[in-house]
Amino acid sequence: MPGLVATGHSHRPTTKVQNKAFKSRKASKGAVRDASKGRIPSERGLRKTPHQQVMSKLERRNQAKQRQIQKHREHQNETSVFAGKDGAPRNVAVIPLCADTDTAAAIRDLNACVDVDTEVQDSCFRISVDRFKQKLQYIPLKRDFNACVDAARVADFVILVLSAEEEVDDLGELIIRSIESQGLTTLFTVVQGLDKIELAKQKFSVLASLKSYITHFHPEQEKVYSLDNRQECSNLMRSLCNATPKGIRWRDERSWMLVEDVQFGGSESECTVLTGVVRGKGLKADRLLQIGDWGTFQVEKITAAPLAAKKKRGEESMTVDEPEVEEILDLPTEDRDDLANLAPEDAAMVEIDDDDMSADAATTVVPSQKGVLLDDHHYFSDDDGQSVPRRLPKGTSTYQAAWYLNDDVSESGSDLDDFEMKDAEEEEAARPEDGLEGRVAYTQTEGGQSEYPQSEMFIQPDEDEDAMELATFRKNKRTEAEDDLEFPDEIELLPNVLARERLLKYRGLKSIRTSPWQVEEDVAHQPEDWQRLLRVPNYQASRAGSAREALVGGVAPGTRVHIYIKGVPVPVQKAYRPDQPVTAFSMLRHEQKQTVLNFLINLSSDSPFSIKAKEELILQVGARRFVINPLFSQGGSTPNDVHKYCRYLHPGQSAVATFVGPVTWGAVPALFFKRVAPGTVAEDGTEFSLPLTLVGTGTALPPSTSRVIAKRVILTGHPYHIHKKIVTIRYMFFNREDVEWFKALPLWTKRGRTGFIKESLGTHGYFKATFDGRINPQDSVGVSLYKRVWPRSARSLDGPLLEARAADDVEAMDSDIS
Repeated sequence: MPGLVATGHSHRPTTKVQNKAFKSRKASKGAVRDASKGRIPSERGLRKTPHQQVMSKLERRNQAKQRQIQKHREHQNETSVFAGKDGAPRNVAVIPLCADTDTAAAIRDLNACVDVDTEVQDSCFRISVDRFKQKLQYIPLKRDFNACVDAARVADFVILVLSAEEEVDDLGELIIRSIESQGLTTLFTVVQGLDKIELAKQKFSVLASLKSYITHFHPEQEKVYSLDNRQECSNLMRSLCNATPKGIRWRDERSWMLVEDVQFGGSESECTVLTGVVRGKGLKADRLLQIGDWGTFQVEKITAAPLAAKKKRGEESMTVDEPEVEEILDLPTEDRDDLANLAPEDAAMVEIDDDDMSADAATTVVPSQKGVLLDDHHYFSDDDGQSVPRRLPKGTSTYQAAWYLNDDVSESGSDLDDFEMKDAEEEEAARPEDGLEGRVAYTQTEGGQSEYPQSEMFIQPDEDEDAMELATFRKNKRTEAEDDLEFPDEIELLPNVLARERLLKYRGLKSIRTSPWQVEEDVAHQPEDWQRLLRVPNYQASRAGSAREALVGGVAPGTRVHIYIKGVPVPVQKAYRPDQPVTAFSMLRHEQKQTVLNFLINLSSDSPFSIKAKEELILQVGARRFVINPLFSQGGSTPNDVHKYCRYLHPGQSAVATFVGPVTWGAVPALFFKRVAPGTVAEDGTEFSLPLTLVGTGTALPPSTSRVIAKRVILTGHPYHIHKKIVTIRYMFFNREDVEWFKALPLWTKRGRTGFIKESLGTHGYFKATFDGRINPQDSVGVSLYKRVWPRSARSLDGPLLEARAADDVEAMDSDIS
């Protein structure tokens, strides 16, 4: 008998047995039912792409491992600025939302749970958490709107302090809405005074109520921490020390800093020293620096500012080490940005072809015409077809080189690819007053002996009787317009006013979306500094170049530095308060230059009032604040880049706000505030208790000096006699000369018919028109006229946002004559 042979033995790796699935040759009842309901079989576990189908198990494991390594590397890059003994502290802004909350007590409760005994200061201060080997820099805030918004802009973590006894008032709600709209990083919510509630059931009810309130603004908030519970405070501190802050995209594209200390010079000519830790991208001395609401300054030099070493273990010192030789980290070069916001006047002058012409090259002489401009031609003019030769620029100039951004390569085919503008891109349906797009389809009408039958004799009406009929007609029509707002752009001419003089700047367009706009006609009316504004023909490429430039060089993030600047005004030095945070943002190239800015503005549907165009608003975009009087226009893109001017922005609507101001690269969030007198009651009964209200939010759009905002006026007439397609119109004009001047304009009706003026009748402005079909006697006939409106310049904001003063009485609507 052969002996036993030693053989290797191993068990199966698992006891689970996967039996073979049942396969039926016919579909089951459940499969038939699912197919009838349109359900798709689950594809879980299937390899979908051809590349995945040919990958082996080892290759799939390797691919998953590579993804894991890449994710870990990205996480290390995000947190590397906080790592090490000399790492940057994590900025924690503590914002009170209720009147009875105390930020100093909240900070003491958080420090006590990690055994940190440090005196709470009024200004920003840092602590070292030995348990988690991290450093925190607290920004204790009071109920100051400016301070809260500025601190949240440079914070890595924001802690909102709620009260267990009092509700969030109007100021607290304004704070939370503003810091949310400007861009918010990682948020935590705490409640103070929960132990003062005796009943346990009531505590749970208060916590549930507070959680419901905060999730209304931030649904991702899963917990409201109690400052009276040491364990919850410890969990919150662990999150502050270990979590990776989400960051804010527009902020991380620039270099920024929370100023820890300010040392003013004796005068404006002497240097002011700002001390802080560089964050975001590398800080360069060539770029300009935006410091809070102080303004924009040039950097003289950047030096190192390391903290002094601790004398003994456990002792924290904030004294700056003063070395004998100051270490200079960066100095300005020849590529340094200047503070000029407009192109030089002499640079705007270019050479011309004809030396005999002595006028400015930007000036175009428009010959006298005797007819309205329709698209690109003056019809019914004595010198039809003849025009004065224009002088064209030859070559390029200093203006074009320094103030005309022309990048050759664009990273994208469209300037709006980087913006989530779906709502703004949706164009409204074309209406009859818009042009050819709003006309109805051709419908065949009964035939006649001739296209133009013999006209009946026109009887000149009596002047007094005609005036009475006009007053009665407009009275009824005004009531109808107030009811349904059919014609928001309609104006009424007085019989003694000449339309050709009042509407001299207006022109006609066959289509507001496709007709060309002759910019030469607007040269005489453009603002004085229009030619000195920055031109950005390729926005996407210019923005990408500025962003790439910020990636290379400069002082590395996480370095504590001294920044030397000059020209700080004396009023700013006197108004400085150490308990209010000061922020510094390095601007990208060209961001100090003036151009025509466009911002998407969204007015909430529950807004208590409408906003009038050219009304004074306060805009906060990125690190800057302005006082603006914006123009509102319709969004979207059109082939001719002409957009209709909006007189009002009603609740629930979106528009594009346009004004002249410094460039802001990127899709930076914008906040629109409006000053109101405390105690003012809106039309819906809302009473304002604060002198400031947040009326809208939006996003920065690509700037453009070629975007035409066309203000439309509509002249309407009443059908007097209708004979098939020949109609006699009255009440549109009141003299024969006006009819001849506007004879080239296309006519339209509210129901979509189109026509043209055939001939004038009498001397009171009656005329005969021909339409493409029979019109209804109750229909209204109109013509659309357009003129270009020019944006106004923004002004820097003086004083705090929440300043208790009434709003200025500014006439927002420009008159039809202007």
